[in-house]
Amino acid sequence: MEDIKKAIVEFLESGKTKTKFYFKDIEKAVKDKVPNARTLQIKKACSALINEGVLIYYSTGSTTMYGLKGKGITEDH
Repeated sequence: MEDIKKAIVEFLESGKTKTKFYFKDIEKAVKDKVPNARTLQIKKACSALINEGVLIYYSTGSTTMYGLKGKGITEDH
């Protein structure tokens, strides 16, 4: 799972203009780097990174996105 976590963080850090991403975008980027990663493994890695304080959920009410904690505008800023 560490390789999946690393791929997620690298993808989110590479965002030059965007700070929040849909899960489908993250999933596609991870599968490009770790081809044998399954969707459930990627979701679990995202949840683990949220629990570790690396990622945050960002919800607009109808859509949930993921972002790096402290990057961009969030509810706690």
